[in-house]
Amino acid sequence: MRRRQFLLSGTAVGAAVALGSLSWWELARAGDRYPVMHSDTQWQRLLVPTRYAVLREGATERPFSSPLLHEHRSGIFACAGCSHALYSSATKFDSGTGWPSFWAPLPHAIITDRDDSLGLVRTEVRCAGCGGHLGHVFDDGPPPTGLRYCMNGLALVFQPGPAPVPSYAPRER
Repeated sequence: MRRRQFLLSGTAVGAAVALGSLSWWELARAGDRYPVMHSDTQWQRLLVPTRYAVLREGATERPFSSPLLHEHRSGIFACAGCSHALYSSATKFDSGTGWPSFWAPLPHAIITDRDDSLGLVRTEVRCAGCGGHLGHVFDDGPPPTGLRYCMNGLALVFQPGPAPVPSYAPRER
């Protein structure tokens, strides 16, 4: 990024903060661009409060509270914010943690970032379609990847149908 671009983007963010139109989530992601983008006010109108809290503010739902935890039909789990396909039911497994878990995402479905909140170093998982917070990925999952994508059910919607088995290819930032 050139100096001028940096200064201009900083000015735009500063103006938005002064006007109170950006949430902390938007501030943290101010330079990010996604195929689906809305203002904080628009997201609040589009999502029910619990989904907004998870997808746009990084909240975590209570364990064992999601109906998707017990969803065993064939299909795709998509982002509740933008309908971007994220996980195939063919990769879903019962992790015993209380959240829907998968051993791999669909190709180009997610973005991962370092998350050092709560005094822990974790890997946050976000939707590549809208940047919404989905959950975290851990290295205690089953073969073939050994990974556990621990997702908030509120961040997902289920679409019944064929369930492809993805090749494992997350996009690192």
